[in-house]
Amino acid sequence: MIKTKRYESPCGILLLGSYKDKLCLCDWQTEKHHDYVSRRLKRILQTDFEEGTSEVIERTVCQLDDFFAGKRKEFDVPLLFVGTDFQKTVWNELLKIPFGTTVSYGEMARRIGMPKAVRAVANANGANAISILAPCHRVIGSDHSLTGYGGGLDVKRALLELEGILCH
Repeated sequence: MIKTKRYESPCGILLLGSYKDKLCLCDWQTEKHHDYVSRRLKRILQTDFEEGTSEVIERTVCQLDDFFAGKRKEFDVPLLFVGTDFQKTVWNELLKIPFGTTVSYGEMARRIGMPKAVRAVANANGANAISILAPCHRVIGSDHSLTGYGGGLDVKRALLELEGILCH
């Protein structure tokens, strides 16, 4: 079972989920994004959701509280990425983007050795189930514009501003 707990952040509600001893979900509960993510997790892990908590969820709550309070820049929660090999490559690359910096989708594609796969990288970013900890909010358009985000562009802007990045 995937244990789940709601987390009310200053930017909106996230659903946290753990499978065994790893975090597999930190997903904004807005728009249609969470439906796609939930179905993928259930299908690949061959299990269902159950309300509750776990040690890793409670650790994530503490670290998210610190992040939103400006006291934390990195997370050290064990993560379980659930997706294709390509998606996992992109999501692991997200972990290398430092707090307070952004990269473009094109730069992400170059970093993983697939410079022509910009759209695929953007799609993988959009499928990220572990927002904030795998910081897809730090990926922006090549013209420095804010582009799609599972929590919405206002949330993306707020997260970047929390990290000291001014957005237009």
